[in-house]
Amino acid sequence: MRVVIVGATGNSGTALLRRLRNEPGVDLTGVVRRLPPGVEPYDAVEWHSCDIGAPGAAQQLTEIFRGADAVVHLAWQIQPSHDQRLLFRTNVLGSRTVVEAVLRAGVPTLAYASSVGTYAPGPKHAFVTEAWPRTGVLGSSYSRHKALVEGLLDRVESDHPMLRIVRLRPGLIFQRDIGTEIGRYFAGPLLPARLLKSGRIPVIPSHPGLRVQAVHADDVADAYARALLADVRGAFNVAAGPVLDPSVAAAAFRGREVPVPGFVLRGAADLSWRLRLQPVDVGWVRLGLKAPLMSCDRIKAELGWRPLVDAVHTLKELVAGLADRAHTDSPPLSGDPALPGRLGGVLRGRLPGSGNPY
Repeated sequence: MRVVIVGATGNSGTALLRRLRNEPGVDLTGVVRRLPPGVEPYDAVEWHSCDIGAPGAAQQLTEIFRGADAVVHLAWQIQPSHDQRLLFRTNVLGSRTVVEAVLRAGVPTLAYASSVGTYAPGPKHAFVTEAWPRTGVLGSSYSRHKALVEGLLDRVESDHPMLRIVRLRPGLIFQRDIGTEIGRYFAGPLLPARLLKSGRIPVIPSHPGLRVQAVHADDVADAYARALLADVRGAFNVAAGPVLDPSVAAAAFRGREVPVPGFVLRGAADLSWRLRLQPVDVGWVRLGLKAPLMSCDRIKAELGWRPLVDAVHTLKELVAGLADRAHTDSPPLSGDPALPGRLGGVLRGRLPGSGNPY
């Protein structure tokens, strides 16, 4: 079985390589913008460099995909958040290019990295199934883009019923190795990471809407592997328990909950983002407050999937990775301090969101 992974060196991609590299009878091909070094787990992969949003990408991808049994589309751009045209080019237009290349190459299976962000606002004390409306959260470009790509897949499924499309919709995906990446994507280069080394966060902002789900990257990779190797199609929610809320975080990190109104959370994020003090636009706050909680009954029943790491341990692993500035050798997860979004980049005048960090 030949599996092509688009975006194979990011958070989920690296975990999926670890999961599949020793799977009997599976040959791996990776498609990335910047090639990784030839070290484990990247050494067992046939690599191709391609910017999926660039002109000419469709023809290049078609040739790469020929003869593949499955394509896993993980590529997604989160920064620079100040350049929405660039994000749309990669996330929406690039995804369309990947799908078109899958069809032209005659690949029978496409697995797509969707997200809880594709869902319309929903409950925070109940769990929605995969049938929940997929219109996204107003005000979040990430959510809008995820919903647009799912709409594209709906049309492709209708027009090409022989193509097996699987959509995984995970919650927040964490692992230790993305400490540096998460720091620059969501906190900025001035994050005082050393203050997290004690494993204590003294103040935890509290709001009734701050209830989210997380899952370890290795468990997400196992979900992809199970979906690829089984005869299933459609959408699967992927998340581990317990639900992460301020009380759970306060207990995990020995902190004190401090109530914060929603308008303060949104206003602080918006102002600091506009001043380029941190890279997270207000859309991420809106998404966090409005995204529903997901039921994972389908993936457990049909694929036998169970998370091996609970959400609290997954969050603790991420915080430890932030404290240690954990990273890997792949370009997206690199610890190179000179790249955009890192402190060295800022000292060179390359502020968070000021250029393409890929």
